[in-house]
Amino acid sequence: MAIDKSTINKIAFTEEEAAEYVSFSRSALRQSRMDGKREDRMPGPPWITVGNRSIRYLKKDLDEWIASFPKSNLSNTGEE
Repeated sequence: MAIDKSTINKIAFTEEEAAEYVSFSRSALRQSRMDGKREDRMPGPPWITVGNRSIRYLKKDLDEWIASFPKSNLSNTGEE
């Protein structure tokens, strides 16, 4: 599924849309919610629950979560 322009302008994403937006699988997002903040696991992005069961991810939270990962700079490694 390709991200369309209507997805980019949304404030809150479904699990499927969030997975597409951050290039993760739905199961990886689901697992990160279930694992919480276990020491041996990568923490997942924050989420909200709408109603009794609907999980949503806020776009600003996804952007901040992705930005929190260390950036690699291959030009400093001596590799070409």
